[in-house]
Amino acid sequence: MPIIKLVIAFALFTIGYAGNILVGDLPLEPNPPATARYGPSGSFIGQQKEIYLYIPPTTTTTIPEPVYRHGECDWLPAMALRAGWRVEHLGTLKKISMRESGCCPNRRGGDMVDKNCNITGVSEWNHRSDTGNLQLNSINFDTKRNPYAPICLEMGICTQEPLLDAFTNLQAGLVLFNYWQRVAGNGWIPWDICNRTKTCD
Repeated sequence: MPIIKLVIAFALFTIGYAGNILVGDLPLEPNPPATARYGPSGSFIGQQKEIYLYIPPTTTTTIPEPVYRHGECDWLPAMALRAGWRVEHLGTLKKISMRESGCCPNRRGGDMVDKNCNITGVSEWNHRSDTGNLQLNSINFDTKRNPYAPICLEMGICTQEPLLDAFTNLQAGLVLFNYWQRVAGNGWIPWDICNRTKTCD
């Protein structure tokens, strides 16, 4: 009987001791594998650190391609975050995308679309350079129109076609937002209806 009690006490002590080490003493910086030392660790804590450092990374799953439908923007927030937008910008970004393109990323200015964002025709031809879900105008990517076009200069995208990709369009929109935030203190200026039409008070 005393032996059983001794074994149980030792097991409980070991579990508690290891639990305290694993939770309370994780490494701050991993040793690069090329410079990590070999041989026995100097302590139990050292052994736990090395185990923690070399746990294989978890596998990542691929993100499914979103299904685009006119008037549905549920796909946008997750993609915008991956493109670098901040959480506090997502509400305004969603409203802009809904207003500008109905959240159809393949849309050029004047394009008519069906419920699945398929192009069905062109209603007007005077702003065909507006591009994608955020309807980025060529003045922002075509250096022939604007030698300081920020999307062209910062991303190397100087034509319309790449900006019809939803993710690329959101990245380019962020470049434009950051540019106007720097120069005017308001990153939303390119999408400001008052700024465009001069009709607001």
